[in-house]
Amino acid sequence: MGIEAAGEYSSNPGEFIEALREAARRAPADPVAWRALADACFRAGLSVEADAAYQRAMLVSVNDPVLREAALALASNRLDVAERLIKPHLKAHPTDVAAIRMLAELAARIGRLEDSEALLMRAIELAPGFLGARQNMAMLLLRTHRVPEALAEAQGLLEQEPDNPAFINLEGVALAKLGDYTDATLRFEAVLKRRPKNARMWLSYGHSLKTVGRSNESVDAYRRAIELQPTLGEAWWSLANLKSIRFEASDIEAMERALQAGARMSDDDRLHLHFALGKAHEDAKAPQPAFGHYATGNAIRARQLHYDPALVEALVAAAIERFDGAFFAARHQQGDLAPDPIFIVGMPRSGSTLVEQILASHSMVEGTHELPDLELLARSLEPGDSGYLNVGFVDALARCEPRQLAMLGAQYLKATRVYRKTSRPLFIDKMPNNWAFVPMIRLILPNAKIADARRSAMACCFSNFKQHFARGQAFSYRLDHLARYYKAYVRFMSHIDHVLPGAVHRVRHEAMVADTDAQVRLLLESLGLPFEPACLRFWETDRAVQTASSEQVRRPIFGDGVDQWRDFDPFLGELRAGLGDLVRE
Repeated sequence: MGIEAAGEYSSNPGEFIEALREAARRAPADPVAWRALADACFRAGLSVEADAAYQRAMLVSVNDPVLREAALALASNRLDVAERLIKPHLKAHPTDVAAIRMLAELAARIGRLEDSEALLMRAIELAPGFLGARQNMAMLLLRTHRVPEALAEAQGLLEQEPDNPAFINLEGVALAKLGDYTDATLRFEAVLKRRPKNARMWLSYGHSLKTVGRSNESVDAYRRAIELQPTLGEAWWSLANLKSIRFEASDIEAMERALQAGARMSDDDRLHLHFALGKAHEDAKAPQPAFGHYATGNAIRARQLHYDPALVEALVAAAIERFDGAFFAARHQQGDLAPDPIFIVGMPRSGSTLVEQILASHSMVEGTHELPDLELLARSLEPGDSGYLNVGFVDALARCEPRQLAMLGAQYLKATRVYRKTSRPLFIDKMPNNWAFVPMIRLILPNAKIADARRSAMACCFSNFKQHFARGQAFSYRLDHLARYYKAYVRFMSHIDHVLPGAVHRVRHEAMVADTDAQVRLLLESLGLPFEPACLRFWETDRAVQTASSEQVRRPIFGDGVDQWRDFDPFLGELRAGLGDLVRE
């Protein structure tokens, strides 16, 4: 009988625990001995000693050849190898908190976020002082958009280790996601004082500087990251993504050299470099090599995501069938009646950030950013599902009673309160993908306003194709997927126009560029807002902007990008064919 199992057969737990303490003292480098002691203490309710013993077992687990090999496999992203090693180990040693954390990390990497969270909760239950597991939990909370919880977890970590740069960085990321950019920037600066040669810290710092409009400093931060790690593709792409940067020939040479790193470079670094090189060649008026790099970067990302366009199309078909005019009439004004939110929906890269900036320049409107809360509410209607784009969501929403609709509206308002920093009565939620939730918006927040930012099909879709998004927008990495998604979006919004006439105000980007004054006045009128001249001078509004258009909305409207796609028309046959008649929109 092994030492880990023996405790179950002891008739005197106190004596047995003392024997295990002695065994651990005699074999201080044996993780099995410490784990057996931890298990016995945990069962006996000796939580403090159990926590300490589990952590000691974790520390000496570096002597376990299986875990050591699994850690190396994780570090080199050989996830199949790591899984084959960790799962049998955990079956034999189910309370090995180090192995539990490793499996949680593996699950998170392959997108099994619920599994990852359950594993981390188990590790923390066994060893509440296991800061590594708590750090992973904070990162998972950030990834699943539970930012206030992530901030609380990060601050709890800092209570234990106030000078830990990784924990300070976590707090900074959480603060930034909550819109506290000044405090977030201070956290990143504090980390860099301790780790001035950490390229990724400079990258995070650059992102925060970009968001608050300190463009020149963000460029310096990205350049510093590249100097420290020339193959850091995200830093190169972050420079390109400023839109105002033009790469020199020496930059192009440096990126091409970086691509020669071979197996030493991750797919993420490689795809970021291809997107950056695409932008560099496009700026140099060389569409053929530019498109080649865009296509290569997109292909890498598409392989990672495994997007299925049929899911969105099925959702749209089900919603059109279920949500007709009679359906909405029967549920008129049943949700929460607060008028606070203004939703800006549509395709990414459609001019939505420009609309947001114009409205955020109004004295009655606060700009926040792309909020995840509506999607999270939609997912809550189908709690067992891994996503929300499915027919089940439509059925669940249709079954909601008046009281539940009002409750969902109140939940949304409560969840988004944390992003509101002023006393302005209205606020903007600029999540483009919320177009799929327009029926939900009308049901749970009937007095909310909705604007649909629309850009011509070819220009919008190609702009998406050459944009690498930090997360989401999985439809944007293949031209045929883009065409199908755009068609589904237009079909759905046409249905909304038919069954809820006037409920959505459409802002056409090309019209906004051609006659800004008239379009701004129409927009404000549709939202019931009085005209204010500041809305026409939106670039003077000092606010944080997180999206890819952050630099573009900090200067007056320009028409340069309206027809940029035409230089690439010879390469866009698949997109043109997929869009069909929408090409002429």
